Amino acid sequence: MSSLSRELVFLILQFLDEEKFKETVHKLEQESGFFFNMKHFEDQVQAGEWDEVERYLCGFTKVEDNRYSMKIFFEIRKQKYLEALDRQDRAKAVEILVKDLKVFASFNEELFKEITQLLTLDNFRQNEQLSKYGDTKSARNIMLVELKKLIEANPLFRDKLTFPAFKSSRLRTLINQSLNWQHQLCKNPRPNPDIKTLFTDHSCSPTTNGARPLPPTNGPLVGPIPKAGVFPPIGAHGPFQPAVSPSSGAIAGWMLSGNPSLPHAAAVAAGPPVLVQHSNAAAFLKHPRTPLGMPGMDYQSADSEHLMKRIRAGQSDEVSFSGIAHTPNIYSQDDLPKTVMRALNQGSNVMSMDFHPQQQTILLVGTNVGDISLWEVGSRERLAHKSFKIWDISAASMPLQSALLNDAVISVNRCVWAPDGLMLGVAFSKHIVQIYQYNPMGELRQHLEIDAHVGGVNDIAFSHPNKQLCIVTCGDDKMIKVWDTVAGRRHYTFEGHEAPVYSVCPHYKENIQFVFSTAIDGKIKAWLYDCFGSRVDYDAPGLWCTTMAYSADGTRLFSCGTSKDGESYLVEWNESEGAIRRTYSGFRKRSLGVVQFDTTRNRFLVAGDEFQIKFWDMDNITMLTAVDADGGLPASPRLRFNKEGSLLAVTTSDNGIKILANSDGSRLIRMLESRAVDKSRGPSEPVNSKPLIVNALGPVGNAAIAPALERPDRVPPALSISSLGTMDSSRLVDVKPRISDDTDRTKCWRIPDIIDPSHLKVLRLPDAITAGKVVRLLYTNSGLALLALASNAVHKLWKWQRSERSPLGKASAYVAPQLWQPPSGTPMTNDISNIKPAEESAACIALSKNDSYVMSASGGKVSLFNMMTFKVMTTFMSPPPAATFLAFHPQDNNIIAIGMEDSTIQIYNVRVDEVKTKLKGHQNRITGLAFSQTLNSLVSSGADTQLCVWSIDGWERKKSRFIQAPAGRQSPLAGETRVQFHNDQTHLLIVHESQIAIYDSKLECVRSWSPKDSLSAPISSAIYSCDGSLIYAGFCDGAVGVFDSDNLRLRCRIAASAYIPSFSVSSNSAYAVVIAAHPSERNQIALGMSDGAVHVVEPSDVAPSQDNGSIPSSSSNLP
Repeated sequence: MSSLSRELVFLILQFLDEEKFKETVHKLEQESGFFFNMKHFEDQVQAGEWDEVERYLCGFTKVEDNRYSMKIFFEIRKQKYLEALDRQDRAKAVEILVKDLKVFASFNEELFKEITQLLTLDNFRQNEQLSKYGDTKSARNIMLVELKKLIEANPLFRDKLTFPAFKSSRLRTLINQSLNWQHQLCKNPRPNPDIKTLFTDHSCSPTTNGARPLPPTNGPLVGPIPKAGVFPPIGAHGPFQPAVSPSSGAIAGWMLSGNPSLPHAAAVAAGPPVLVQHSNAAAFLKHPRTPLGMPGMDYQSADSEHLMKRIRAGQSDEVSFSGIAHTPNIYSQDDLPKTVMRALNQGSNVMSMDFHPQQQTILLVGTNVGDISLWEVGSRERLAHKSFKIWDISAASMPLQSALLNDAVISVNRCVWAPDGLMLGVAFSKHIVQIYQYNPMGELRQHLEIDAHVGGVNDIAFSHPNKQLCIVTCGDDKMIKVWDTVAGRRHYTFEGHEAPVYSVCPHYKENIQFVFSTAIDGKIKAWLYDCFGSRVDYDAPGLWCTTMAYSADGTRLFSCGTSKDGESYLVEWNESEGAIRRTYSGFRKRSLGVVQFDTTRNRFLVAGDEFQIKFWDMDNITMLTAVDADGGLPASPRLRFNKEGSLLAVTTSDNGIKILANSDGSRLIRMLESRAVDKSRGPSEPVNSKPLIVNALGPVGNAAIAPALERPDRVPPALSISSLGTMDSSRLVDVKPRISDDTDRTKCWRIPDIIDPSHLKVLRLPDAITAGKVVRLLYTNSGLALLALASNAVHKLWKWQRSERSPLGKASAYVAPQLWQPPSGTPMTNDISNIKPAEESAACIALSKNDSYVMSASGGKVSLFNMMTFKVMTTFMSPPPAATFLAFHPQDNNIIAIGMEDSTIQIYNVRVDEVKTKLKGHQNRITGLAFSQTLNSLVSSGADTQLCVWSIDGWERKKSRFIQAPAGRQSPLAGETRVQFHNDQTHLLIVHESQIAIYDSKLECVRSWSPKDSLSAPISSAIYSCDGSLIYAGFCDGAVGVFDSDNLRLRCRIAASAYIPSFSVSSNSAYAVVIAAHPSERNQIALGMSDGAVHVVEPSDVAPSQDNGSIPSSSSNLP
């Protein structure tokens, strides 16, 4: 085949892919043998479509071609054989053995015999070489890694793994160029030729009076060649249609059909949506037309009952047809809100924000624990706070009730104001939306609660179809729904997405109301308020999570999104063509999370990326500037302008919000601040002097909500237990139930010396078999269970059950949990080294962010357990050396930092079972690891008492030092040293038997405390409370100390006699080997004891929060 013919095949492959002829694409790839589509191959392998896998491979190689090919086919057939054995399908296994695997017997007879013998085993994992075989999914993934290496090394695949680089829709462009050329050669060129076929050359018919009209001077045929990717696609029998320039009165979107009699159901808009004002606005317009008086050509398709193919929008980098002229933006850098004016501490991860449309300093905030707050950012006053609860549980649907029973954790996905500011809506991660009425005094009143979607409600917006205020929602059930705001009745349901709907963007032009929607498969659709389906089907850049927004004047449409690979895109759309007008540059190559954006003043765009706030001029693709807001931002901060663009709210990594301002915003805030001081608020002020309504769930330091749909932006930033926060005097702190200011934050530990058990609420967790001391203890991220690892390598899991006394099932000292056992009765037990007993080995454990998996080691191999089944998913890292500490990478759960007994740190990729790098710098075993996203660093500590800081990017060591010996102690120190990051991600808690200390990011000791007076025994363990305000420390005599984290002042000493029944100093030597802090209850800790017991401890003067649902037996008056 000639080179040009080969290139033509690639053009056809591209065309078929853009037109969604997926099966035909892969069939042509296989038959031509020109391009091996690795993604298609991977998908088929992961789906277990073995016949299709081999059929596709046979287009490129055969079993006998070479040793690489033989190995590829062998691995595939072996996996197929093992899967048949695993599901106990012996007949199928024998068939595979005879038909597929016997061909390899002539090359390796011994191997074939060994494979045959697997039929005699009850479980093929009894074979030593297959003992590591996990589940089917993980086995396929592991095999894929090997297959990819073999394919890349196979010379038959050389030059077939990369698709040639050329612009999208190239075949369309060539055809359009041909049409242009034919039209220029036409004897009677007409300005609006009627091209109905590609089967014959184009020729314009002469005009009726014989005159030869002049060719159009700026039509698409004689001007620059438009990128064909922006054209409406070919209809069932129709030809290409070019994108045309609408008149200034036309609206990008849908255009009215000249033949309204055609059935609506028979048409899907071929091109981008264009709307024009019409007496029948709801009528569906079949295809775009060139407005009267406008130059340009409209290749009209013949009327057809067939569905028109969907368009795949591409970037219009060759020509841009604009329906509306935008004057260049004139600005100065002072117009950008870059100065930090306020820092507010919400206390839990902020998921959504929205400024009031009229009251410029009122900020609505929704969090990952389901609560919402109203802040007056000028005076730093929180006007209202509402914790999540179902208003009427009796009216809740069974799916909703079931979802809450299965998982009580619920998050705000979106909160938004109505256009008039008298109402606000909140979309939650499970089923429901809640609508509140708001008055200017800051009061919120319950208005509507709607069980809107099955699964999460991913977005909510307000719109005015038919001049009636409505709510538009979208959800995991792939639907968009429209509700009235009076009684919550559903008016419309839009169906057509094939994946969960991620966002909605209602808008109107020339009295035509419509809604854009995006789904997590990257599809953008548009809907009129009728029942005739989507008018538009585009592909968003990145093909994953995308949000859309109009400029303030409603004339320009933007979208921002991130691909699954971390590629982020901020673009402006040319609505008339369904094409991208411009793509803005300046994003990190791989964004850490889904990038969020906003627009303001018809001038600026802003996005959160790379721990910064990045600004663009709408008319310039180059980034204007970036600011870090004095540090402390997460990787992809959420942000929101107020309506005037003078203030910008941005989330911080310590569960807070920073308010940035320009000169106008600064004046506004100073004015409100002075009024607040003078207590002279006028009636028009949006500030309320009512008492603070406090947070009923409290801050969540290390809770991370599992992304049901892998949407990282819906997931709070993953924070370890060590990620806790510092408060500064300028912040209004968020607090726990019944605690309304800083003075009261720690009143629960106001008794300086607790000796009597009556001053504590203590629960010893039930355990029929107590064997070995508890060496590791942690709460699950949801706060619903406790996981302990004993010195005998056995794990124990206690779960709090939902009940009338504890409807949410959160951990509590007032309700006894159950010691959970899997159906098999076999506990999770770590692999044990043959060299050293488990009791003498260093144990380590780490829990995944969604509580689904736990990684653990007790001197032997590292084991990955499924928390639901207690089954071992895989083991790795055989000793020696043994693993001594584990920490998940904050951005990638597949990457684990593993501290080793030989003083090294191994950066290990679980997915590919490969050590990426090995860090050396310590002189003794590793005893602590902590990641900081803010510093982009890993901090390690060892039994040599040395601290090391490593860069996450290149894993080079940036700094190291030994901890300072306290007065009276000989230097250098030795022994286990633990590290834990503060919520600000810059300060470190250092724990050694001789001290607890706070170090800054430069490893300088800020403050320290050493055992003395009533707490003179060596320190056994220490940890921050979930909000970072306290430090709990255990001592080897059984005592527990409660310290203020900001100054390390001892607030309270808890004697062992207060929580250990019948404690006797002479006869009882039990002490807390490890302390765990509850992820959302500041005053609750769990103690893992040297005698194997586990105690949950709370102060008796603080009843559990109502949201916990746990009620002290003595408090019958509580609900």
